[in-house]
Amino acid sequence: MSAAADCVFCKIVAGQIPALKVFENEDILAFLDIGPLSEGHTLVVPKKHVHLLSEMSESEMAAMSRHLPRLVRAICGAVGSEGCNVLVNVGRVASQEVPHVHWHIIPRKPADGLGYRWNPSKYPPGRGEQVARQIAAACVTGSAG
Repeated sequence: MSAAADCVFCKIVAGQIPALKVFENEDILAFLDIGPLSEGHTLVVPKKHVHLLSEMSESEMAAMSRHLPRLVRAICGAVGSEGCNVLVNVGRVASQEVPHVHWHIIPRKPADGLGYRWNPSKYPPGRGEQVARQIAAACVTGSAG
């Protein structure tokens, strides 16, 4: 697996930094977050260094997501949570602090004090349709612009 010399997650994958591992196979490693938002907060990382989710191949993404249902069941069951958030931040502007793809599995309980600042808005007339067309075209061509 390729690694970035200064990447903390690559160092964890290589065994150079200790971690509380909960699952590992040839493609991914899942371990408890050292700064958990809740008990059982787990990070899931690909063993191969990939900076952004948008840079992953479909097969890499499939390998990473294949075990997500099992991990969610195991984590929620172990800590007695009624649900969880599965989050991925893509890019620094979206709060991706470590430049290595990672998913957060954050167990949730009633009144746990966690949450989001959802500030919904509305598209001006015609803008939603324009954005939808641009996204659909980019999905067909595989381009971002």
